[in-house]
Amino acid sequence: MSGHSKWATIKHKKAALDAKRGKVFTRIIKEIMIAARSGGDPDANARLRSAIAAAKAVSMPADNIKRAIMRGTGELEGGQIDEVTFEGYGPGGAAVLVSVATDNRNRTVSEIRHVFSKNGGNLGEQGSVAWMFERKSQILIERDKANEDDLMALVLDAGAEDLRDDGSNWEVLSAPEAHDAVFEAIQKAGIPTVSAEIAMIPKNLVKLEGKNAAGMLRLSEALEEHDDVQSVYSNFDIDEKELEALA
Repeated sequence: MSGHSKWATIKHKKAALDAKRGKVFTRIIKEIMIAARSGGDPDANARLRSAIAAAKAVSMPADNIKRAIMRGTGELEGGQIDEVTFEGYGPGGAAVLVSVATDNRNRTVSEIRHVFSKNGGNLGEQGSVAWMFERKSQILIERDKANEDDLMALVLDAGAEDLRDDGSNWEVLSAPEAHDAVFEAIQKAGIPTVSAEIAMIPKNLVKLEGKNAAGMLRLSEALEEHDDVQSVYSNFDIDEKELEALA
């Protein structure tokens, strides 16, 4: 039972609520701007293509998407955003990766450090925990939306590496370059997804219970709430019942 994958599901449910107050729009716009630096044509830019798909999934207006791309390519002003990754540890020794998009690096460093220390964690040096994760395509599908054997055949044929069962979801893992093909195959089969993204997947999990589990979730939520934070990844594993009770 992967508590990490279960937490990803809870995060996306919360993201649906965040979308109502515009927070998700802000994060996706930043991602589009950063991705567009490598080119404004989504057909030739996989990261931009993925960001645009995420924008459409939350019903972002086409004009917002267009302006974000133009800021990223430099056609409009306001595209000066730095992409920074912070590494650290949470309660119980769980590793934490935090992806940030900011227009003021010094301010954000100070604020992220404060969030860690206030919630029982500590910010580490660059490279301190990144080696514990792998960059992968991660697609989550509710278990009752697809038959295991059929889904396994479908995604492996499309280039996926693995299909995991986390208790409530199927977790499809692939190399980043296979993300588009696997996601497209799932969509063509008419199978709805909980989420589809390029994520940092932990190689091994750290079991947390009690106070450490509660503290780790508080840290995760506090980081997610920061305006500059794009994504939070961790290698914690919490029992499903305890995770749902705490969340």
